[in-house]
Amino acid sequence: MLLRLASERATGALLRDRGTLYLVDGQVVHAESPAAPGLDVLLTAGGRLHADGWQEALREAGSYGRVGRYLVERGTVSGGELEICHLGALYDAAFFALSPSRGPSRFRYGVAHWIGPVRPVAAEAVERETLRRRDLLARLWAHPGSDTAPVVRTGMVPGTRLAARHRAVLELADGVRTPGDIAHVLGRPAFHTLVDVHRLAAAGLVEPPRRAAAPLPPPVFARAETFPDPDVALLRRLRDALEATL
Repeated sequence: MLLRLASERATGALLRDRGTLYLVDGQVVHAESPAAPGLDVLLTAGGRLHADGWQEALREAGSYGRVGRYLVERGTVSGGELEICHLGALYDAAFFALSPSRGPSRFRYGVAHWIGPVRPVAAEAVERETLRRRDLLARLWAHPGSDTAPVVRTGMVPGTRLAARHRAVLELADGVRTPGDIAHVLGRPAFHTLVDVHRLAAAGLVEPPRRAAAPLPPPVFARAETFPDPDVALLRRLRDALEATL
């Protein structure tokens, strides 16, 4: 559907279960996904942009669809910084938005994103990069559901020194946070965090938490049956009759 919209030079929003891609004249100009930190997180996490500065840009330029341009014109970030960070956020969110899904895909013509023009990307390039990333994760460590499930440390002591970025991920693998949650805490792209998680899993240092075993059902006891007391006199007569025949 994305490539068809590109061939039509469509403008609008492609809505899918795990994210949204925004197109202008068939090119992808922005992408969002709940699984990936947004451009605001990536810009503010490293301290390059203060949260107040981001809110100001939204307030002053959001309704005009020129938040990106506002940041550059005010000197909050340089044009190059914005392009690099925006490109990373776009590919990151597109990876999740274009993931296999059973839900319907919908396209809303004419919808624009408030970030405004930054640097458009060809739809073919977005699809190609998404497939490359999916293949990379599978080669590093293939485990169904590992990308969305919480991860937990295995308790094994690493035999080799870990890079600082891997140690940071390992410290947050508490069995509650998903890779996406860890990415938000660290202010990193979610895909990069997934790569770290897959490498740690391949080394045996993290794993998806095991599902708790279902509790056993309570034992079912047969209903106790009650029997009347035996007729002692009858039993004696039967005994006497049998003895008489011997």
